[in-house]
Amino acid sequence: MTISVRKVAAVAALSAALGTALAGCGGGNGTSEGGREARLGDSPGTAPSASAPASPGSPGAAPEPNAPVSPLPGAPGKAPTMAPGPNGLTPVFERAKQTGDKTVALTFDADMTSDQGPRAAAGEQFDNPQLIATLRALKVPSTIFMTGRWAEEYPDQAKSIGTDPNFEIANHSYSHHAFKSPCYGLPALDGEAARADVDRAFAAFRKAGAVNTVPYFRFPGGCYDDQALRALSPAKVTAVQWDVVSGDAFAKDPDAVAEQVLAGVKPGSVVVMHCTRSAAPVTEEAIQKIVPELRRRGYRFVKVSELIGK
Repeated sequence: MTISVRKVAAVAALSAALGTALAGCGGGNGTSEGGREARLGDSPGTAPSASAPASPGSPGAAPEPNAPVSPLPGAPGKAPTMAPGPNGLTPVFERAKQTGDKTVALTFDADMTSDQGPRAAAGEQFDNPQLIATLRALKVPSTIFMTGRWAEEYPDQAKSIGTDPNFEIANHSYSHHAFKSPCYGLPALDGEAARADVDRAFAAFRKAGAVNTVPYFRFPGGCYDDQALRALSPAKVTAVQWDVVSGDAFAKDPDAVAEQVLAGVKPGSVVVMHCTRSAAPVTEEAIQKIVPELRRRGYRFVKVSELIGK
């Protein structure tokens, strides 16, 4: 595919202009000056979560006769996490360290706020089942950053995604409110409410019957600072940002979205896209162009958990 500088610039401008309308989700890197001290995405130093013991049957693991064979539905799985940052701050992953292994993680934010039920009832489509079907057909492992409210609105889809080994569900908060203010006009949560919001999202995944959940979190709007990282630390999650913005928010040209992704991807990249038809109507079409071209270039698609575990 030929990269069009004009198209890339146009979609970038459109994405920036409409970022506020999407409440900033995936609109930038979101890092603050203070938050950089816990941003460890380019560091090779990753560590298993201290709360995740070895699976029964793995080397060195003691037998656990009464242990469940699989995680409880909706409970964060035993995926690799990063070691805490300075002063115990929640670690932040942006992309994997570049190696000869050409891997890339496509991530999709399933956005829905706590007060958008009436809009869904009136017919607005916050889901995108055709996108999920295309990812399955193309055999693309993916990470879905889901809000708890989305899981409540579409429990059957949440369960279907969360029981498919092709996918993993990560936490995108319950209400899609901001963990730092200002953040694209989003209502802000204080520290205690922020942690409760994360727990409520995992509870919504559990209620929907999702199993393939991972201990990763994406800040709404990508906005965070040290206070947000500190508030999130008891949840023992790794915060996941991105290094490639797809520009799919409200885009009308799938070719331009595809070209922006293809221009930005490097080995170890995390691409942020959306799984919300009303806010990102051409994402599925763009995926049909992105996937074969990246494979032609020698890339292998992986979930975020594989990038973090490298």
